[in-house]
Amino acid sequence: MADSSVMATRGFEAMADAGLVEQVRRGEPLAFCAVMRRYNQPLFRVARAIMADDAEAEDVVQESYARAFAAIDGFRGEAGLGTWLTRIVINESRGRLRRRRPLVDLDQVERSQAAGALILGFPGGKLVDDPEADAARAEVRRLLERAVDELPEPFRLVFILRDIEGRSVEEVAGLLDIRAETVRTRLHRARRQLRAALDATLADALRGSFPFLGTRCDRLVDAVMRRLRAERGWPQPD
Repeated sequence: MADSSVMATRGFEAMADAGLVEQVRRGEPLAFCAVMRRYNQPLFRVARAIMADDAEAEDVVQESYARAFAAIDGFRGEAGLGTWLTRIVINESRGRLRRRRPLVDLDQVERSQAAGALILGFPGGKLVDDPEADAARAEVRRLLERAVDELPEPFRLVFILRDIEGRSVEEVAGLLDIRAETVRTRLHRARRQLRAALDATLADALRGSFPFLGTRCDRLVDAVMRRLRAERGWPQPD
């Protein structure tokens, strides 16, 4: 039984998005898990870019999945599943910010940028090549994440979508409903503020920034699945 369960899980994880969506519509629990494991990290990064707080970002992603799964019959596939989920996360994040405090006016951000912003510098710039390399890169990553947190939210979100998630300018513009030129402008200003930090050492760590894997990924999947079991009357796991 254990082997067949593992094989079934792997089968769902290997499915294309369209197949997973169809299985979610049929109420297949493993399909829900596969969707979350596929998109947890990029969605967490987007939520984290807006909320600037790990716990709030994780809560946003959980609520966004609940909203998405409840509305899955309305997903028509004009945009990809990842794009659809990302927009839900952005809306949920910004809705929370609006309820908590007004978003910073972009004119205020521009004035702050014109007045100059703190840029964090890092000594050296050579790649670490010794038994403590992993620990060193982890520390550099923490420094980079703190520096990214200091960016104004409009620039931080564009930077994470473009440079960390690797989305195209056109994708970012579509997700945020802004012009491509606005994306380029915000990205340029974000990079300028972070330029001193983006040396060779940080470039090596950048793709691993804001991880949401392993235990954290499992915890979020379990929390959403508990909620789905209660709502849909699915049997509890043994």
